[in-house]
Amino acid sequence: MSDLGLIGILVAALAIIAAAVAVIRLLRKARARRRALRRADPANDYAIRTDWSHSTGTVNYSSFVYFDVDRDGRYGVADRPMAGIMVRLFDGQGGFVASSRTNNAGYANFTMSTSAVKAALRLPGAYRFSVSLPPGWRSPSANETQSMEFHLAPGSPTGLVSRDLPRPVGLAPVRSLAGRMAAGGSATLSVMANGQVLERRTLAAASAFRFELAEEADVVVITGGGLDSRLALSPYPADLGLLSPQTLSSEASLRTIGFDDVTGRGFRKIPCGHAGLEWRNLNAMAKDHTKDSEGYVNGNVSGDHVAYTSSGYPAEFSRETPFAFHSVLLSVAWLKAEGETALIESWRGEQLVASDEVVLSALTPLHYAPMLGEVTRVRLSAKHSWQMVVDDLVLAG
Repeated sequence: MSDLGLIGILVAALAIIAAAVAVIRLLRKARARRRALRRADPANDYAIRTDWSHSTGTVNYSSFVYFDVDRDGRYGVADRPMAGIMVRLFDGQGGFVASSRTNNAGYANFTMSTSAVKAALRLPGAYRFSVSLPPGWRSPSANETQSMEFHLAPGSPTGLVSRDLPRPVGLAPVRSLAGRMAAGGSATLSVMANGQVLERRTLAAASAFRFELAEEADVVVITGGGLDSRLALSPYPADLGLLSPQTLSSEASLRTIGFDDVTGRGFRKIPCGHAGLEWRNLNAMAKDHTKDSEGYVNGNVSGDHVAYTSSGYPAEFSRETPFAFHSVLLSVAWLKAEGETALIESWRGEQLVASDEVVLSALTPLHYAPMLGEVTRVRLSAKHSWQMVVDDLVLAG
């Protein structure tokens, strides 16, 4: 074929494209004129719909996941929405359709529409919603997999409906207790529930321990070796760090420091003087201030604000006069840093009295409870410089 022939074909193709573009523009202008005419007519302002034969909208069809704090399988006032949980959608034949992670409000959203080509839910039939349980977690509500039947509904917002929404799915981590023994002594650890001993363990010198706690366990008591202490268990995994003879008295009057009174807005650097302490590189932030921030949501256990280490840099709280450091709830801010290692160093003056490394999660707080009798400064740092989330700091003195 000659060059003139190719040029002719190219010119014809360009002419066709230009004509198509012109037609599209004309159609858009005609549609805009019709819309303008409808809007100009007051009779259309509050018209009653008479044609219910079609649907053109799109909505989010959601699966809701919550942290089942009291582990009763029912979404109640003590429970909290969970962020970052993966939910998968399958069709009636078991074929994978789509996946979504829960947002800061606990919802995994799937688009539903009979008119939108890219909607996850477009056709009637059976679909299965499957919540992915994190390792070491369980579902007290026992409904992590739910099937829903959808049918056509002309005139509805999307043209598709199910009889109901999936039931809320409750998740909870299997609680564990960890710690370390120093050289030169031993102790006895008792796990209790309602004042009754469930089990006793001998803690050997220079050893580390970690074990799962019974569902009903509410207190651990350590005796012997000068390590006498008592800890009321929380709904979260616990780590005692290196057991120390400098443990605070079980009769000490404890106070819990939260961060809702730092600011009523979304964000503020924690000022020195808050709760009578000096603060360095710690900010207070509303749990939903940052989008898709799993650890800020899941690490928030009371009120609406948490503290976090600014830009992941080491942070400290301190006071010239000694105070007792009982415990704190720690998380990592982002799911992409799941398994980050935190270093917590406690000082009395220039003397390092405790140094513990613990592994953090963005899905659940860790109840770090060294129960130290006298410190003047506590330093928090992360091995890979990810932000740490702090809530419910418990001190005495």
